[in-house]
Amino acid sequence: MTVQLQISESPIKRLSPEAYQKIDRELAKYPPDQKQSAVMSALRIAQVEHGMVTPELEEEIADYLGMAPMAVHEVSTFYNMYNLRPMGRFKLTVCTNLPCALRSSNQAAEYLKHQLGIGFGETTADGVFTLQEGECFGACGDAPVVLVNDHRMCSWLSNERIDALLSELREQANEGEA
Repeated sequence: MTVQLQISESPIKRLSPEAYQKIDRELAKYPPDQKQSAVMSALRIAQVEHGMVTPELEEEIADYLGMAPMAVHEVSTFYNMYNLRPMGRFKLTVCTNLPCALRSSNQAAEYLKHQLGIGFGETTADGVFTLQEGECFGACGDAPVVLVNDHRMCSWLSNERIDALLSELREQANEGEA
């Protein structure tokens, strides 16, 4: 008896047609022979759709942009804006570079750790918050600063402002808002 296995001619697509449309819009910004220039945008689009960047998504992006998968992986691991593992609903990234540290970012980070009961690189048990340490956000004069989900910058964070931010985000999590 002979068993034949069918191998799919085309790999499984993990990105939606809408994601590919967004990547195509980014590709249009560059000369046709410079498709790899859209790699950061493509990774961002994949992350927004899937919540994180997986090796499978890196490979799919590499294939679409005509790049080696390792080249895409090098980009996704170089920048801390790409989530390579599951994150909480709200990723809080605290800048701890020297200029911010001189303006109390380390104290703000310690306060956040205490209030959330987690350290850097950890997620609260309820899955609401992940706390990350970040590099320069270009807002030294606003320190201490926290980026929420890589989109919203919160500045001049005193303990009271941190408490207000955490309350606001918890309320959003309870209401199902992003």
